[in-house]
Amino acid sequence: MAQPVVYGQLIDLISGAPLEDTEDERLRQQIARRLLTECGFSRQQVQSRLQVPIRVGKKRADVPVDFLVSIDGVPAMMIRYGPGSIVTRHRSALALARLLGPHIVPVVVVTNGREADVLEGGRGQVIGSGLEAILTREALEQHLAGTPARAVDDRQAEMAARIVYAFEIDGSCALDLHPGPSSTADSDDG
Repeated sequence: MAQPVVYGQLIDLISGAPLEDTEDERLRQQIARRLLTECGFSRQQVQSRLQVPIRVGKKRADVPVDFLVSIDGVPAMMIRYGPGSIVTRHRSALALARLLGPHIVPVVVVTNGREADVLEGGRGQVIGSGLEAILTREALEQHLAGTPARAVDDRQAEMAARIVYAFEIDGSCALDLHPGPSSTADSDDG
């Protein structure tokens, strides 16, 4: 796998932790800056660099979520960054939105740092395009007020985990995986 060029270190705007300074990380930090300055979220409302454990049979993997925005402690908007085409990332991001708690994350953003699609988490419909379409705090609160929480049952969670595993681990290109994803299998059958 080709290693990204590391320019040194930078400080994560959300956590304050030092990170390797790469092109991808610079784009992630631009998204973080947008969330804090233009969208009006506080650092306490934004979690960065989450690792979501995925289980499919005996296979396990940790899949990264770049940003998870919560309103009143409830996950409200998930942002996934990845280089290249954003359309090809819709399905796995929507599936991942079903694995972050008992309810579907209502807004899902898929971005390559230059383009973005904002999706309705339950239906998967594109509700906005472009980085400027990422919901502000006020717009997200309005969206939540008009969107009932949709619970995820065990069968939906199992299917979502299979989709995420297939797209992010089994079918991923080595260049698509940013730091964090890892997988293990307890046996060869799954």
